[in-house]
Amino acid sequence: MESDKTATKPRKSGRVTGALRALTRNKESIFGLAIVVSFLLIAAVVELSTLLNVTILPYSPTAEVAPGALPPSLKYLFGTDNLGRDLFSRIVSATPYDIAIGYIVVGSAFVIGALLGGYAGIRGGILDEILMRFTDVFFALPVLVLALVIAAVLGTGVTNMAIALMIVWWPAYARLARGEALKVAHQNYIEAARLSGNGHRKILFRHVLPNISGTMLVYATLDIGTVILVYSGLTYLGLAVHPPTPDWGEMVSDYHSYILSAPWLALFPGLVISLGVIGFSLLGDGVKDAQETR
Repeated sequence: MESDKTATKPRKSGRVTGALRALTRNKESIFGLAIVVSFLLIAAVVELSTLLNVTILPYSPTAEVAPGALPPSLKYLFGTDNLGRDLFSRIVSATPYDIAIGYIVVGSAFVIGALLGGYAGIRGGILDEILMRFTDVFFALPVLVLALVIAAVLGTGVTNMAIALMIVWWPAYARLARGEALKVAHQNYIEAARLSGNGHRKILFRHVLPNISGTMLVYATLDIGTVILVYSGLTYLGLAVHPPTPDWGEMVSDYHSYILSAPWLALFPGLVISLGVIGFSLLGDGVKDAQETR
């Protein structure tokens, strides 16, 4: 028995090593990983400095530090905005909010969708039919429009915007989990588990979720960038943050009228949003290759 256990460990470690090798073999995925890690480190450092009441930014993101609309320079890396605030400090200070929204929305949708969709897939019957018709309602409406309606009902604010996105985001994961669960629902090991007296809940957590989590993880990695883009679009409309709190989408909205006289104002926050979306997309492609190798 002991030899069987020890024989299993190398196989598991070999699969993990192969997946990591496939992830690092792709130069684009390494670039995406570097971008994602950089965003996470910046967000962690900014949030930690706020908790410890330590100043790490060159200037206060909400205070006027120079004349308005100064171009980029060594003193002001991204220039100053129309009110004389340092644009670099504002973009960096907004990073924790925008990155956290992506992980919170996708993480909650992942968990809810995996549980509901996975259970409906192996249970079938009326429960599966109800879930499918319920998700059809969400898919019949544009996600952005539905999020706007929910946000208007809940009111402005980052928390309410995150709740609105979580409400409209989980159905896609439920459909994905349900489809993946149907692929394994009639496998021999599932049938053996049923004949052994295991209930649907035990089969879900022991056999189904471990087998569908890889595909869902790939989708989730790609989806974080989409959430950041959608959230930035909603903040562009003024539905999330309240001035003078900095936010990438809010900055693009505030500075778009200066696109001719001071184009760097909207350019830099727009580039940061694009960089985040590209980073998660490239990383998601690498995770897909690693999953296929595993």
